[in-house]
Amino acid sequence: MLSSSRFFYCLDQISASPTLQDLETTLNEVRHIYAVSHMVLHVTRSSGAAADNPLLMLTYPPEWVKQYLARDYFSIDPVVCLGRRGFLPVEWSASKWDSGRENGFFKEATAFGIGRQGITLPVRGPHGERSLFTVTSNHPDSYWRQFRMESMRDLQFLAHHLHDRAMVLSGMRKTTDFPKLSRRELQCLQMTANGFLAKQICAHLCISTSAVQLYLASARRKLTVATTSEAVAKATALELI
Repeated sequence: MLSSSRFFYCLDQISASPTLQDLETTLNEVRHIYAVSHMVLHVTRSSGAAADNPLLMLTYPPEWVKQYLARDYFSIDPVVCLGRRGFLPVEWSASKWDSGRENGFFKEATAFGIGRQGITLPVRGPHGERSLFTVTSNHPDSYWRQFRMESMRDLQFLAHHLHDRAMVLSGMRKTTDFPKLSRRELQCLQMTANGFLAKQICAHLCISTSAVQLYLASARRKLTVATTSEAVAKATALELI
């Protein structure tokens, strides 16, 4: 399956999932399509749920999931701790795990076949929601580096799309709880999604470059994301553009 074809196929499958169980089945299909070891959507916080970690969808082996939950590894998992605080992707191999407990945790995970490499993408929703989307691999380092370079944009879109679909299907968000973007904000996001640069957008819309930057910044704020790429991904997932 061609790269663009697999991406749009996965988006369509996520949108068409009618229940959380179906969405988890779709997640498993997506990880096979992208030829990675595992994928995880971990909702760490939601305004529609009182408990921490209200939703966990994953393709990990059941034995590892059972051990993770029984030992409450939420509190020591360094990727979860970093992802909860940050906005940027957490590349496992580039992070330094200082404590013996963290190193021991990763050795346990590796023993269950979780994956030697991984990347975790933080997702922020419109009402203080937080999720972590993780992709792991057992491929050689050179393959993983190439995969990350070629697939990061896909993964960002998929992360937001999965998060938003999970929020709606779980009842933790109403379908009407979408951010209200202005016409100019939507235009700037749409043109960015189509590959236009800021100078091209300002020429097309007959506004200044600084105005384009302000509209994109405002869109990022309303969508509660850190980068314009994430804003485009989220606006696409919410079918705003």
